[in-house]
Amino acid sequence: MNQEGFLATLMDVNTPDSPAQAFTSEDGVPNARGRVLGGSSAINAGFYSRADQEFYQKSGVNWDLTLVNQSYEWVERAVVFRPVLKNWQSAVRDGLLEAGIDPYNGFTLEHMVGTKIGGSTFDSLGRRHSAADLLSYARASNIIVGIHATVERILLAHSSSKAGSGPSAIGVIYSDPIGRFHHAMVREEGEVILCAGTIGSPQLLLLSGIGPRPYLSSWGIPVAHHHPHVGQFLYDNPRNGISIVPPVPLEHSLIQVVGITEGGSYVEAASNVIPFSSPAHSAFLRAPSSRLYLTVATLMEKIPGPVSAGSLRLASTDVRVNPIVRFNYFSNPVDLESCVNGTRRIGDVLRSRSMGYFKFLEWLGRRNFRFVGPALPVDQSNFRQMAEFCRRTVSTIWHYHGGCVVGKVVDRKFNVIGIGGLRVVDGSTFTLSPGTNPQASLMMLGRYVGVKMIRERVGK
Repeated sequence: MNQEGFLATLMDVNTPDSPAQAFTSEDGVPNARGRVLGGSSAINAGFYSRADQEFYQKSGVNWDLTLVNQSYEWVERAVVFRPVLKNWQSAVRDGLLEAGIDPYNGFTLEHMVGTKIGGSTFDSLGRRHSAADLLSYARASNIIVGIHATVERILLAHSSSKAGSGPSAIGVIYSDPIGRFHHAMVREEGEVILCAGTIGSPQLLLLSGIGPRPYLSSWGIPVAHHHPHVGQFLYDNPRNGISIVPPVPLEHSLIQVVGITEGGSYVEAASNVIPFSSPAHSAFLRAPSSRLYLTVATLMEKIPGPVSAGSLRLASTDVRVNPIVRFNYFSNPVDLESCVNGTRRIGDVLRSRSMGYFKFLEWLGRRNFRFVGPALPVDQSNFRQMAEFCRRTVSTIWHYHGGCVVGKVVDRKFNVIGIGGLRVVDGSTFTLSPGTNPQASLMMLGRYVGVKMIRERVGK
């Protein structure tokens, strides 16, 4: 899929063959999850940046930072490219610097305060690369990849070798596209590694009888192990921002430039060319091949953290049915204050000289933006109005995490506490956001844990 396919994928989530599966949280915010080889790295906006230092300090893992860096480099050789900035992204870069988000750090994969160009998983021809590309490192004789296969349950049995007298994972049950069931079993000292993501991993644990005993019993699910925190401590980074129709056509661009402040505010931008049909807006349109298109440019911010926590619970015992998710956006006032600070930064960028090029000339020589959707409040010093804007316009940036967090559900080596031979290795284990798009940290995590497992086995 190329860059232009990003929005099309998110808008086409209800078709049977879509690589994305839609869900709407109880907060009323539409969202999506990947259901394709490569997971959500195959449907996201492609921005690649390493985690901030706070992530390593507060995520509850005793990180081997040398191995962390080696794992990042292993990923980056296969899937990361330097983007070429065109008109909108270049103007945003200049606007961020004019707004005081400095220094300018140029192109870097590190998380750094200031303005920078990050990596991209889209190559110079606009083609997407994803976690599935990392299979190119595999030895073909050692791996079997099943596609169109849906894991239904984790198989558990009591074993004295892996978890004392407790249960151990011995395999999984999965179904094929026509509904037939199959087993995949571990061998010798093998393990089941669950990488179903923030939504899928806690859901699968619950369906497999690993979760709060009273809750599982209420569903009639046999309890394999009482685990009160499965599905708890769920987080999503709220996104807020503005969109404008520019007076000139823009290129299609996903996230390439970001501004990161000392306080943690994170500002980024995109521009999208989308089909449009209303002749009333002909002044804003271009029409190659007799089709009408509307260019929309967006400035957005996400907050660090976040602190506000939600939860996940089952909606069905069918794994294909999305669980019920609530993120509780801005339930903690710290997050609301962070949003206000971030949206004020967007206001600073809009007032920069670099953004003047994207205003329309109106009566009496005045120039103004033409917004698609809500504009920022006029009085951006008014905290109450800005907070209301945050609550009213909140959406997701698809950076949700938690549900199987370190120290509650898994230990520091990502083993499920109390269960032998079972690890969770994905964003559901994160207690906090990496500070940026999490895909770099998630792909690093896969390599990191894999190397750790090999070293453990060699040591034995």
